[in-house]
Amino acid sequence: MKGKKLAVLGLAALSAFLLCGCGDSGNYADGTYTAQSEVYEGLEDEDNLSGGDGYGVVTITIRDNVITDCAFTTYMTDGTVKGEDYGKQNGEIANQDYYNKAQRAVRASQNYAEQLAAKGRIEDVDAISGATISYQEFQEAVRSALKQAK
Repeated sequence: MKGKKLAVLGLAALSAFLLCGCGDSGNYADGTYTAQSEVYEGLEDEDNLSGGDGYGVVTITIRDNVITDCAFTTYMTDGTVKGEDYGKQNGEIANQDYYNKAQRAVRASQNYAEQLAAKGRIEDVDAISGATISYQEFQEAVRSALKQAK
C-alpha cells in the first residue's frame, strides 16, 4: 500500500512539473506556422495493432496571441497520408480490429485540430483513448510551431 501511495505521489509530482514546464503563454506574432513532429518508428506491438510508425504535421494560425485555426495531418514514415486507407493491407481490410483502431486514430487527429482551434490553447486539448501517439505527435508539432511564432 505504501508503495502504491508513493507511486501516485510521484506521478502527480511529475504531471505537475510537466504541466508547468509546457505552457504556451507568451507573445506570438500573428501569422500561419507549420511544423512537424519527429518521426516515430517501430512502435507496433506484436499483434501489429498500435499503428505508431509515422509523424504529424500541424499548421496553426495565430491572431492576437490566440490560435484561431489548426490543421493536423498524420503520415506514415514513407510520407503516405494516414487517411481512409490507413490500417488496410494491400488495399483490403485484413484485420477489422486493426483497421478500426487505425481509423479511430485518424479521426482523433482531426479532433485534436478542431479542439485547438476552438479552445485556442494546447493545454486545453484533451487526449483521446486509442490515439496516444497521434496526440504526442500533435503536441510536439504544435509546440514547435509556437516556437516559430515567438
